[in-house]
Amino acid sequence: MSQAPTYGSQEGETPERSRQTLLGRVLYRCFWVLVFSLIKVLFRLRVEGRENLPDGPFILSAVHRSFVDTPIVGVITGKRLRFMGKESLWGSKPLGAFLTVMGGFPVERGTADRTALRAAEDVLALGEPLVMFPEGTRQEGPRLDRALMHDGPAFVAARAGVPIVPVGLGGTPSALPLGAKIPRPAKVVAVIGAPIEPSAKVDGRVPRRAVRELTDELYERLGALYVEARVKAGDEPGPAGGVSPTPPG
Repeated sequence: MSQAPTYGSQEGETPERSRQTLLGRVLYRCFWVLVFSLIKVLFRLRVEGRENLPDGPFILSAVHRSFVDTPIVGVITGKRLRFMGKESLWGSKPLGAFLTVMGGFPVERGTADRTALRAAEDVLALGEPLVMFPEGTRQEGPRLDRALMHDGPAFVAARAGVPIVPVGLGGTPSALPLGAKIPRPAKVVAVIGAPIEPSAKVDGRVPRRAVRELTDELYERLGALYVEARVKAGDEPGPAGGVSPTPPG
């Protein structure tokens, strides 16, 4: 099994910083260039708002409508983003090594959500950006559904004191439609929004109301970015005057 540290362990130990070796950095850059080139050619990827990405740790929260969302999100910045993965995936040495190089890290699944959230805090404490899809799994539809939004990104952001960066993705359902196994040529647009700062802790704790309010703000901001990205990708027509429509609250 790969020697990658397991995050979110129940022993309460924080893993040492997972510094990449020189070989790891070279391999990551080679794979990143390869994936970016394929996505650029196949999906004509356009990224707007890169200036909104902070220098330090942050949570990148994107809309999730297709299985190609993950690789697309992974190349919107040259900085290595971290992704959670089931620990069993690291049972294969080659696969585990590849996932580790590309920013993946194994999470123990014994206590499900609690373990995953602790793992997320571990990674952010190391100063590394983390990807968390607020809808959890892949969803369908041209608008976000507040009932399907999870509090995980907001809770972790508030606990770690890091901003959430919302990202709208347009065109990805056309790039890999539901039920399709092979990606199709399509225009994909990623719109990166301004960071959303969490409220300060109260007596060292994160109030439940503050988490809900942060999720509400993420829902509103991400929903608007999703519509903007859809319009720019040609998924839906824009309103008269060229102003992107605001999704219903």
